Amino acid sequence: MTITSKVLDRSAKIYVAGHLGMVGSALVRRLEADGYDNIIVRTRVELDLMDQARTAAFFEEQRFDYVFLAAALTGGIHANQTYRADFIYRNLMIEANVIHAAYSTGVKNLLFLGSSCIYPRDSAQPIHEESLLTGPLEQTNEPYAIAKIAGVKLCESYNRQYGTNYLCAMPTNLYGPNDNYDLQTGHVLPALIRKAHEAKVRGDNQMTVWGSGQPMREFMYVDDLADACVYLMENDVSEGLINIGTGTDVSISELAHTVMEIVGFDGKVVFDASKPDGTPRKLLSVERLSALGWQAETSLRDGIGMAYADYLKSLDR
Repeated sequence: MTITSKVLDRSAKIYVAGHLGMVGSALVRRLEADGYDNIIVRTRVELDLMDQARTAAFFEEQRFDYVFLAAALTGGIHANQTYRADFIYRNLMIEANVIHAAYSTGVKNLLFLGSSCIYPRDSAQPIHEESLLTGPLEQTNEPYAIAKIAGVKLCESYNRQYGTNYLCAMPTNLYGPNDNYDLQTGHVLPALIRKAHEAKVRGDNQMTVWGSGQPMREFMYVDDLADACVYLMENDVSEGLINIGTGTDVSISELAHTVMEIVGFDGKVVFDASKPDGTPRKLLSVERLSALGWQAETSLRDGIGMAYADYLKSLDR
């Protein structure tokens, strides 16, 4: 993997797929802040990326210079266990249609957003990119992980056969503006923010958290991810798989207490060990990214504070 320091033309035609989601909206914010003025977006109503013909026609009409593929169906443990068919089918269709349409219309540079769940459940920690496909996946989110692995292999295969430069970025657990705070489908951190806030408002003396509280997780503020993605694209990093994370992790128990402190809920935590923990530990190695000259800037405490402010705003939307 190499870096050639080639800043994008600010007028380059850039498509951000999934711009209304947490990651996609962060990418748009980052690009606009840097002066990019030719960013193309479409809502799901305007363009269903699961529709191959419509997706192909859209790419043929627009002829993009760069593509950020952040469109995906995502969710926490409950959603992944409940909607297993949806998670594998919808994500496979979206990534296959977009990646092939990009190749067919001459897009040389594309960044595919995957997930750290692509790695085996029992990977050595921290997880290096070479761990991919070296062991069984975590069963609670296996369909989603398989779909994302397929996206990685699609990019790798198009690069090898057609000479494209399709990079795969594997982010750690993300949180921040436009997150999903639904308790049934959201991820752990936004769910904790909502639980702590609602417990505070009700005057509860305790808050229940799924699992034992022992699993270790890494969390990254989504604007840091967007910064890393634009950095990789601007510097024309060559093809490959690259982890994007902070290099540090915390236990779910520690996370819950930090969220409670920031939200202002002074009750106690009750862990429901009858609920699944998921992977025991999931910390990404960021050696490859660090060697390219990038590192995350937002601390977990600062990020949670900004995320909580976003959640409060969402209550008025």
